[in-house]
Amino acid sequence: MSQDETEQVKFWRGDFGNSYVDRNAPSHEHLRMRLSMWSRIFRYMAADMPKSILEVGPNIGLNIRAMKMLCDAEFFAVEPNAKARQVLVEEGVVSPANLQDGFAGDFTLPDVPVDLAFTAGVLIHIHHDDLLAACRNIHKSSGKYIVCNEYFSDKPEAIPYRGHGDKLFKRDYGAFWLDNFPDLKCLGYGFEWKAMTGLDNSTWWVFEKRQG
Repeated sequence: MSQDETEQVKFWRGDFGNSYVDRNAPSHEHLRMRLSMWSRIFRYMAADMPKSILEVGPNIGLNIRAMKMLCDAEFFAVEPNAKARQVLVEEGVVSPANLQDGFAGDFTLPDVPVDLAFTAGVLIHIHHDDLLAACRNIHKSSGKYIVCNEYFSDKPEAIPYRGHGDKLFKRDYGAFWLDNFPDLKCLGYGFEWKAMTGLDNSTWWVFEKRQG
């Protein structure tokens, strides 16, 4: 890796990341929840649907599995956990050529910017000090759209995560993207209320890169 791995990346490469793979096995309910969310997100791109999509931190690819039912695109993924990468390949979620061992702050795939780069529950696991570098890398990887789906808070904060400190963070990620990348325009946003959707009270934003 060209950049030193953070404490958080090492955490997800190790035993905790392996346990996360086991806890999140694909199920009909997992896919149903994500199909509903992505059908709403894709409405903002309906006039020009992405033909290439990169997920940064997909784990076993629950989002990609759902997206494949909604659009015809080539999928790429950057994932630091070896066990998750094995599942992605063995279950045909992402081709080996389109899968990289990496993390948000340090990856090079794909060679050509994709139409859509996104994170879902990944920025929340990046320390505030490392967030801008990660977002710069994601921004560079996209030629048109960026989507982020993360936990929201009015102000940056760290909260305990399954008995661990400095592993889960919340903030206004939409404002962070717009404040640091003036070429982005927000096309829309939404909230996944757990009581109705089953997803963990997350907020998503759809951004488009202004051309020229």
